[in-house]
Amino acid sequence: MSTADAEPHRPPLSSFWRDLPREGRLLLSVVAFQFIGTGLVLPFWVVYLHEIRGFSLDTVGLLMALLSLAGFLVLGPGGVVIDRIGARKTMIAALLSAFTGQLIMAFATTVPVAAFGLTLVGASFGLAWPASQSMVATIVPSRIRPRYFGMNFALLNLGVGVGGIIGGFVADVSRPVTFQVMYLVEAASYLPALVLLLGPLRHVGGPHRGEVHEHAHADAAGVSYLALLRRPAVLSLTLLSFAAAFVGYAQLNAGMPAYARAVSEVSTRALGWAFAANTLVIVLLQLLVLRHMEGRRRTRVVVAMALMWAVSWLLLSASSWIPGTLGASLLVAACASVFALGETLLQPTVPAMVNDLAPDHLRGRYNAISSAGFQAASVTGPPVAGLLIDRGLGAAWIGMLLVGVLVVIVVSVLWVEPQLPAAANGLEPSADVGDNV
Repeated sequence: MSTADAEPHRPPLSSFWRDLPREGRLLLSVVAFQFIGTGLVLPFWVVYLHEIRGFSLDTVGLLMALLSLAGFLVLGPGGVVIDRIGARKTMIAALLSAFTGQLIMAFATTVPVAAFGLTLVGASFGLAWPASQSMVATIVPSRIRPRYFGMNFALLNLGVGVGGIIGGFVADVSRPVTFQVMYLVEAASYLPALVLLLGPLRHVGGPHRGEVHEHAHADAAGVSYLALLRRPAVLSLTLLSFAAAFVGYAQLNAGMPAYARAVSEVSTRALGWAFAANTLVIVLLQLLVLRHMEGRRRTRVVVAMALMWAVSWLLLSASSWIPGTLGASLLVAACASVFALGETLLQPTVPAMVNDLAPDHLRGRYNAISSAGFQAASVTGPPVAGLLIDRGLGAAWIGMLLVGVLVVIVVSVLWVEPQLPAAANGLEPSADVGDNV
């Protein structure tokens, strides 16, 4: 372990807000409000489409797959658009797409209309992630980007948690109008960010025009994703993004609930408390975790995250030994809580590595590639979990996740770390290391 690992520099948390540019403060100011809207509808997509609109469950499954597929398909062209017209304009397009899609969903009474609305919402997700990451990189200095990404993640979860609680009180299957109101509020939650981008932030997030990259920018249109994947660290970071998402988020959102219900036999109420515990851990501990991450190798932080996720899946496996009991419910909640601690390590690391590695004129494509890894995992992970658990192969599913965790560790330490510049790995305060990659 290097000196930087052993004696990291840890500025006080109070310095973050002071060091954050005004534009960064404005971006953070609307995160919680926007995701309160998301939290209102996120737990109720299936309930709304099946019980309120009367679509069959197999149709609902296809519609939900369309949501993820639209986000995945838009990533490639989205990255090019970000580099050509800028992150701000792309974010505006994503917000307008989400706003329109949620408005349509509030009144979607037929499958084609719902499919159109979900396509717009999914496409907005695919555009928004790389665009927002690129926007942050143009505003926030490299040395405090991990704190920004971590703070953003904590506020996101706070908003989703509050929205979910409110939605639980508002949603009433005997009164369809309550669901329509929630979708309308979700649409309105995008407006504050839209106002910021059209007003106070209209001067930032444009396409890169720096003299240093004049020749590079002229050639940017001809840079393919295949060419980028041949660059040092890009392919390995993309694989790391996919592997981490596959054994992580894809399984938390689909595999964990399926295993908890089918194998551990916990109640839906206990499952709800487990997700509440997950959100609470992130909100309470994200800032503390950020404080202790300063100056550490980001690749080693990913290893710590993977080990925590291994523990969380072992806790879930243990819940199957005492199915249908309070102990099983507590173990599922413990699984979600330990997983959340790992999440607080992931969000400030991988996005920071990608954006410290990326040249300014290709930042949109770099973020799109990383996002594609996450999105591909969200498309492939749930079917694999469903296939194994539905066939009584829950133990094989747990084993697969533990092997996947090992893959994350190996890729991070033996592949990403040797190829990553020191600054991109969190060991130097320097910014813009991507220019030399």
